[in-house]
Amino acid sequence: MLKKRPKHLALHLIKLPLPGFVSILHRVSGLALFFALPLLLLMLQYSLRSIETYTLLMDMLVSPLARLVLLGLLWAFLHHFCAGLRYLAIDLHYVNNLKRARDSSKIVMLVSLLLTVLIGVKLW
Repeated sequence: MLKKRPKHLALHLIKLPLPGFVSILHRVSGLALFFALPLLLLMLQYSLRSIETYTLLMDMLVSPLARLVLLGLLWAFLHHFCAGLRYLAIDLHYVNNLKRARDSSKIVMLVSLLLTVLIGVKLW
C-alpha cells in the first residue's frame, strides 16, 4: 500500500448517500417510537378511562409543543413504515441494483414527508 491512510477519520467530511440517511433515520425513528410507546399508551389510557381524564388529555394536547411532538412521532411512524417496506422490497429482490436503491430511498423520503404534511394538516 503506497497510499498513506489517515490516523483519524474526519466524520464530518464523509459524504453519506441518501440510502445511508434513510437507513440511519429508520433506526432513529424506530428508537423514537420505542421510547414514546409508554407515553402513547398513557395517552390511550387517559382517553379511555373517563370523561375527566379525556378532557384533561385534550387540554394538554392543545399546546403547540405537544402538537409538535406528536407531529414528530407521526413522521417517525410513517418514515419507519415506508422504510420498512423498502427493506422488505430489497429482501425480496425487487430492488436489485444501485439505481433502484437510490430511487427507492428518494421515494421513502418523499412519501413519508408528504404523508406527514397531509395528515398533520388534517389533524392540526
